[in-house]
Amino acid sequence: MAEIIDGKKISADLKDEIRDKVAALKDKGIEVTLAVILVGNDPASTVYVGNKKKACEYTGMNSRSYELPEETTEEELLKLIDELNADKEVNGILVQLPLPKHIDEDKVIRRIDPDKDVDGFHPESVGRLSIGAPGFVSCTPAGVIELLKRSNTPLDGANAVVVGRSNIVGKPMSVLLLRENATVTICHSHTKNLKEICKNADVLVVAIGQPKFIDCSYIKEGATVIDVGIHRIEGTKKLCGDVDFESAEKVAGKITPVPGGVGPMTIAELMNNCYEAAVMQNK
Repeated sequence: MAEIIDGKKISADLKDEIRDKVAALKDKGIEVTLAVILVGNDPASTVYVGNKKKACEYTGMNSRSYELPEETTEEELLKLIDELNADKEVNGILVQLPLPKHIDEDKVIRRIDPDKDVDGFHPESVGRLSIGAPGFVSCTPAGVIELLKRSNTPLDGANAVVVGRSNIVGKPMSVLLLRENATVTICHSHTKNLKEICKNADVLVVAIGQPKFIDCSYIKEGATVIDVGIHRIEGTKKLCGDVDFESAEKVAGKITPVPGGVGPMTIAELMNNCYEAAVMQNK
């Protein structure tokens, strides 16, 4: 049976380290502040925003919350972002996605100052990542790398396969694995021989948005399996990932559970990006 990679514990360790670093900044007279903007009342988004506020409180950061009504115009939202970009007390700006249909998400993401883009979604942040320049990395892929390192998973020279090519997870994930000197293959809906490619992976990262899609027949004996997906099982309150955990854990060497694997790391990495933003802005 596979070793379980405990994302709850690793994220708690990371947040403790960040709390110490934030306290050290405070001793120098520097406060860390995250501004979170929520438009509308999507239930899942409301929960995520609440979790981000709690994480700020735990790590000793200030959080500013802007909860705007569903009918907020694109112009009003962009004006608020401009004000926060200009506010020297705000280190990081996060606009909770998805936005209402009448607002252009791409335009909103591009309006955030790249030096305050703690989500790592701005095209300039993506460009910095691709050439290895300092900048913010999308929080979920950054969290996956931290899970792999802290679970002592060898990456240098490893054969890594990423299933999924989204801008938020798949693409940045592949670049981060390359940074760690892994040999990386990206698979997607048009990939031929998906099963054979996955079975060659020492490290398999799955982010395809299809519940329980990857079972033991896709996994090499002893491989490390990272499940980025999260779904509610129909008719229940239980959650599952893109990997069929019960099947996969019989052959994998290490595996992340859902919930309690990648999810907690995303918010921990957001806190880390906020800390890094404050350091960068205060030189």
